[in-house]
Amino acid sequence: MHKRRDPSPAGQRGFSLIGLLFWAVVVAILALVALRVIPTVNEYLTIQRAVNKIATEGGTTPAEIRAAFERQKDIEYSIQSITSKDLDITKENDKVVIRFAYDKEIELMAPVYLLIKYEGRSR
Repeated sequence: MHKRRDPSPAGQRGFSLIGLLFWAVVVAILALVALRVIPTVNEYLTIQRAVNKIATEGGTTPAEIRAAFERQKDIEYSIQSITSKDLDITKENDKVVIRFAYDKEIELMAPVYLLIKYEGRSR
């Protein structure tokens, strides 16, 4: 005697069309967010590298440091969110410390925006 397979849906496996569409929408939204955020992360990393370089080589007075940052900004075309006026320049243990902070607002789809708060300091 042969057992018959149960034709009920409980015995079936796989994606339904609705499930597939749901995951496609989720992946598309994540891809959209990633494509919008990656350039801002790249800009932050560029600013961080510039600040570290200037803190070690750029000068000792705030005016010299700001001028060095503006020169670096002219070289690195991706730095657009801050200027030299946004830098907080201090000295700690005879070492120049440069801090910066800025907000980046990214439009995902009108009226939905993503706000990222970046901050950093020289090493």
